[in-house]
Amino acid sequence: MIDEPLERLRAAARRTRELALNRAGTGLGHQDADDDVGTIGTDGALGFDPFPLLEALHRNGVRAVVIGQVAGIMHGSTELTGDLDLLWDGVPAHAPALAAAFTSVDARLFDEEGNPVATHADSFLRPKVEFTSPGAAGDCCTPALPWGDLRVRECLDRAITAAGPGGLEVHYVSRDDLIRMRRAIGRPKDLRRADELDSPASDRRGPRPASHAP
Repeated sequence: MIDEPLERLRAAARRTRELALNRAGTGLGHQDADDDVGTIGTDGALGFDPFPLLEALHRNGVRAVVIGQVAGIMHGSTELTGDLDLLWDGVPAHAPALAAAFTSVDARLFDEEGNPVATHADSFLRPKVEFTSPGAAGDCCTPALPWGDLRVRECLDRAITAAGPGGLEVHYVSRDDLIRMRRAIGRPKDLRRADELDSPASDRRGPRPASHAP
């Protein structure tokens, strides 16, 4: 049985690809996204498919947690996105498997200034590394990235797991933690999406997993 959150994500990714099918490239990457529109307005929406990377992470035994709007979609958000953001624990011993997963999908890595860096374990030990791959681009973060008062490492512990075909497991941040992340970042799109997830209508889209305040 395929968990509903993954069905939501597959459907949303398909709609994103359809929406962007006949759109000319803009030259804008996920880092250039408008603070209100989001990455649906960038070239990341062209051919957007997060599943090859999510499957590679699973094959390599990496417990990376999906955050950002992909997690929002898995919780029932109706807004589309063109990027995939990930959070992992930043433990050096786990970095080689992460590098192997990204290498297997021909991902390229960049530092926060946009400079290319090698796709090897040490590069992932930065607080944040940006990536592009044939199916999805985004950020891969660790708890060392400044998150204000939010205790992000605890978000990893509270993450939810969705099951897919072939034994695929996708870990994603809990809805309450995602709402807190959104409000901490505070961009117009984040506040709007936090309000959507915090609404009674969102409660009707599925059960709200319990979580503890950080």
